[in-house]
Amino acid sequence: MEARIFLIFIICLYTINTCSSSSDFVEIIPVKEEAEKVQVKVYYESLCPYCENFIVNYLIDVFSEGIDAIADVHLFPYGNAKVNSNGNITCQHGEEECFFNTVEACAINTWPDVHDHFPFVYCVERYLYYGKFDQWESCFEELSLDPKPVKDCYNNGLGYQLNLQYADLTNSLEPPKKYVPWVVVDGKPLYDDYIYIITNICGMYKGPNLPKACFRCLPNPLGGPHDRTIPLHPVTYADDSSSPLLSKLRSSLMSFMFKRNIAAQKKVAHNVL
Repeated sequence: MEARIFLIFIICLYTINTCSSSSDFVEIIPVKEEAEKVQVKVYYESLCPYCENFIVNYLIDVFSEGIDAIADVHLFPYGNAKVNSNGNITCQHGEEECFFNTVEACAINTWPDVHDHFPFVYCVERYLYYGKFDQWESCFEELSLDPKPVKDCYNNGLGYQLNLQYADLTNSLEPPKKYVPWVVVDGKPLYDDYIYIITNICGMYKGPNLPKACFRCLPNPLGGPHDRTIPLHPVTYADDSSSPLLSKLRSSLMSFMFKRNIAAQKKVAHNVL
């Protein structure tokens, strides 16, 4: 694993260092024999600003860059919610978050293939990320999806049962989830290094061909994932009481700095070439 990531890191030093879309490609390089897809599990909650940021600005690249050819992505929209002794579910960001968690759980259940439900989840999270809470239903029309199965799921109690299932799956994690977003790649949590999800997927894959994006990725400058006492990248703990506005601002600043870093690296690569 470490050797594979180091190899990708070295290649990235001599190519455009980004996992974002680019017109510059390198050839797919044969690596090893056929292998199973890397299993990626994303535990999140719909109104967590850092979860929104991760889905809209990072997880999307797994699909837009063809990394889904070597990875199976599974979404768990529950996060830091809690089920009390009466079976009632309390969400960290209030009833509105419970609503959107349930809507996304119903979408995942309605369209089980990730290539069918992720576009919807991404669309909803994109509207939430930009504060357009009242426009999420337009995702059905934008994606030519029938809203009835999702709305029926929410209203007939199935959505609640799905939430309980996600609660069990989230609460039984080993090692336990510490915060969200909580991303697990082939059983290993990325901790707060979740923004390097593509680097880790590429490093874990043992198959014959790596997608092109693996060779123009942004390597983790600190090596593999670390369980830090103070996370370097923003996360939301279960007892986090910080202002949603401040969290949103920090999340937006994080994305801005990341994209600025990518632009600077492209400029350097262009000047070198």
